[in-house]
Formats: sequence, C-alpha cells, structure tokens
Amino acid sequence: MIHRAEEAQSALFEVPTTANGTSKRKRSVNGYPRPRDLGLVAPSQCVKNYVLDTNVMLHDPASLERFKENHLCIPVDVLSELDKFKGEQTERGANARRVHRRLTEMFSCTDTVTQGVTTLHGGTIRMVVYDPSTCPKNSEILNRFYRIFPDRERVDHRILAACLLLMEHNNAPVVLVTKDINMQLKARAVGIECQDYLNDKVDAREVSNYEVRRIEVDPNELQRFASSGELAIDAERTSGVSVNEYVLLGAGEKQTIPARFSASGSFVKLNIPDVLKIPDGQALKPLNLGQRCLIDALLNPEISLVTCYGHAGTGKTLVAVAAGLHEMFNRRYTGITVSRPVVSMGEQLGFLPGSLDEKMRPWLQPIHDALDLLMRPSVPLGPRRKQQKASAQPAAPIQKPYEALMEQGILEIEALCYIRGRSIPNRFFILDEAQQLTPQEAKTIVTRMSRDSKLVLVGDPAQIDNPYVDSRSNGLVYTRNRLKGQSFVAHVALNRGERSELAEAGARFM
Repeated sequence: MIHRAEEAQSALFEVPTTANGTSKRKRSVNGYPRPRDLGLVAPSQCVKNYVLDTNVMLHDPASLERFKENHLCIPVDVLSELDKFKGEQTERGANARRVHRRLTEMFSCTDTVTQGVTTLHGGTIRMVVYDPSTCPKNSEILNRFYRIFPDRERVDHRILAACLLLMEHNNAPVVLVTKDINMQLKARAVGIECQDYLNDKVDAREVSNYEVRRIEVDPNELQRFASSGELAIDAERTSGVSVNEYVLLGAGEKQTIPARFSASGSFVKLNIPDVLKIPDGQALKPLNLGQRCLIDALLNPEISLVTCYGHAGTGKTLVAVAAGLHEMFNRRYTGITVSRPVVSMGEQLGFLPGSLDEKMRPWLQPIHDALDLLMRPSVPLGPRRKQQKASAQPAAPIQKPYEALMEQGILEIEALCYIRGRSIPNRFFILDEAQQLTPQEAKTIVTRMSRDSKLVLVGDPAQIDNPYVDSRSNGLVYTRNRLKGQSFVAHVALNRGERSELAEAGARFM
C-alpha cells in the first residue's frame, strides 16, 4: 500500500533549536527517525525519483548532472561501494574519485544531505539512508521483499529495499537506474521500475546496419560524376546523409560508383592508389568496396578522425596499419603509434614474467602479426640454397624490419593504459579493439591528439569483453555518435570478410 509522505509520520521526532540557532535532534518514543530525515520523502511529488546504482556513476561520473528537473537519489550503500574503487589507479578509480568530489561540492551548502539540494537544471539530489534492522518491522512491503531475497547485507538487496521504501513514501514514480542486468531482473521481480542508463547509448540501428547507403541518380549525372569527380544534387536526395559519409551512387542495377559526401554539400570521387606500397615489404590492394572507402578516409589529410566497424576478418586492423605505414614512409607523419586496450577474453593465465615490453607482448601480438605480414620482404619461391657450415660463433638473431623502426622511435606499439597525460603531435595513431573502451576512456584518447595527428579507431561492437560497456554504449560507437557530422570525421563500416571462407562463416553464423 502506498502512503503519502505526510501520513507516514508515526515515527516523528522533534528538532528543537539551541540558543545559537543550531538544530538539536531528538528521537521519538519508539526510537525511529522520520522518513523525511532518512531521505525517503522527496522535496516534491511532481517529478520522478531516480535512484542511481554504483555502476552508473563509475561508467559516467557526469550522470549526476543528467536528470534535469527530476529528483536524484543516492543510497548511502552506493557510497560504500564507490569507496572500494577510489584507490584504483585505473579509469574506474578516477571516476569514483570524481563522483566523491562532485557529491562533496553539491552538498557543501547543507548539513542535511538527506533533505535534498537543488541541481543546476532545477532538480534535486539527496542521500537515502536504509537501516534493515528497523525498517522491516513496520513495512509489509519489505517483509515481503526479504521473503524473496533473504540476504539483508548484500548491497544490491539494500539498494532495492531503499527503492521499495521510496515507493512506499512517495506518490511520484520511483525508477532504479542501473547497468547491471541481473539487478534489473531482480528489481522487476519485486515490482520496481527499472531502466538502463541511456544517456551515452546510441541508436541500435547505428550498430546493426553496416550497409553502404545507395543514392539513385540518372545516367547523365553518373556520367558527369565519373568524368569530373564531383556531383551536386538536390537536397531531397541527400537528406540524412552525414558529412564524409560514404555512399554508392547508382543509375540502375549495374552502374554504380562509390562517393564521399563532402563538407561543401557535393559528392566527390574516392582518391586512392591502386595498391598501398610498403618499401621493401608487401603491397596491399583493397579487396572490396568497404576497404576502398576506408583507405580513402585514412589517406585524406583533411580527415583527422576515422572510426571503423567491422566483424572479425574484414581487414580493419590490417588496412589501418598498411595505410599508416604508407603515410609514414611518404613523410606525411613523423611516426605511427598502434595501441589497444588491455582487456582479456575469458580467463587469464595470471601475472606475466619479464620486462614491461615482454609482459605486454601477448596483448599486442595481433599488431605485431600485422606489421610482420606487411613489412616482410618478398622472398622468391623455389629450393633454398645449400647452407654453409655453421661457424664457431653463434649467429646473431635476425631483426625484423619493424623492430628497427621501433628502436628509432618512429614506430610505437604500446598498451593504452599509459596514454593519460600525453600529447601526441604529428603521428598516425591507430587504436585497435576500440569497442572495449568506455566513453570516458575514448574521450581521454581523442583529447590527447595534437595538431597534424590522425586518430583511427577500429573495432567490432559485437565483440565486447569489458563488463562495463555493451554494443551500444562502448567508446567506439560513442565517439562515432557524438562526433558525427564534423568536417574532420569519417566513418566506415566493413561487412565483408576477407580472412578466409571459414572465418567469414564463423563471423556470420556463430
């Protein structure tokens, strides 16, 4: 049964004042504090009460500012959970410290954090206190809850119990906001309205649709585009097309030409070489339309950020590394940096021995593989020459071509965890497996880029190992969504696998 806040005053206690005007609290006869002093009663009943789970604030510390004119409730048990993470030297630890500092700023103007303070957007924020030793004695809804979930010390259950008490003492809706799927299921099982944190989630269609947009033109327009390399058409046909979006101009079923929608409002032809040539190494030729569009974006000096979606085997990492080497050897950039997040798939093997480079080698091995393939010297086929007799001196280990570039500092292969605080000028920066990033981590990387640098984020939104993000809220899709339409940003989706028929079948059907 839902009671009004004014009717739930069976446990009132007086708040007399001393001679200097400060309040002096006094418990009632039955020893219970009033619901209002526990933060259970909202300042008004006109707007919703949103209860934030710990994982939401760890995911986005700015979530405290995202609920506009509504009431925001922070259970005290959430503070205890945040306290466990504040000492970590990770992005999660930094976010926990940011939340603590922001809450301290918000409540600096009051001594009663459970009464609620006004936020910048006209809402309120308050702490909610839940004491399981007293509340169930006079709450049938909590007695029923603990018959279903008897563990009263589990933090998730304490947060859910606080939500039920808020529902009992307020007429306005109470909504739990959490990114924990199991928590959402528990909440719905006991009748609590629950939502995911949607502020940084992109539309599902942006993640699921990898097809190149097709725009119909008449044969004369297509012929004019083929000869001049540029075509301007009416705004009705370009409605919804973003700046630097790659499309397929078609006149009928078989006549098609790929194009890029420029910032000037016209379509321009792709400007790519027949092959990407690596000195003393292999030449890479684009094998499909998606790879051609990606190479055009990677080689365009006016585009400083390229995001690329593609499932396993589509060549996103290999093409990006090949373009980076091509640009570096052509002296457009002073160097190339390739990195990836340190997020494992499944169980780990424990601590790795050796130096920092040796520890990071297993994590960065896919990048080494791509460099080895591209910079491997062409060796003619045929029988090997007869080897000379082994000398007394052991032969020096053969150095791979890319290792010499690494010794000179021209080529960097490093883990992402050391990027904070850096400024990266005039480099071609490739971030592989970018779908493992949180939005805050992606923001950190984007803001590291200095003048004349190029950032390439590649990944597969369907392959997520980071427990704090999903296919619609990871750093790769977040960056694409927030920076879409900028004149210096391009996006390409690869949907055709080129690794092997087996890899393509596995990506599509498994």
